[in-house]
Amino acid sequence: MRIDLQLIAAFILSTGGLILLFCGVFIDPQGEIHSSLLVAFGETATFAGALFGIDYVYKKKN
Repeated sequence: MRIDLQLIAAFILSTGGLILLFCGVFIDPQGEIHSSLLVAFGETATFAGALFGIDYVYKKKN
């Protein structure tokens, strides 16, 4: 159960981070959120998702 939750969290973080990275690069900022904030959060979420995914793979091997 915990490993499945970790895999879901890794997928959501990675996907959300990549979406925010593309939004920060390709969409003009029309609101108050600056594109550098979107890029910084996108990079952080993508990195966290990657770490969760790597941890999941090594836990599944054992």
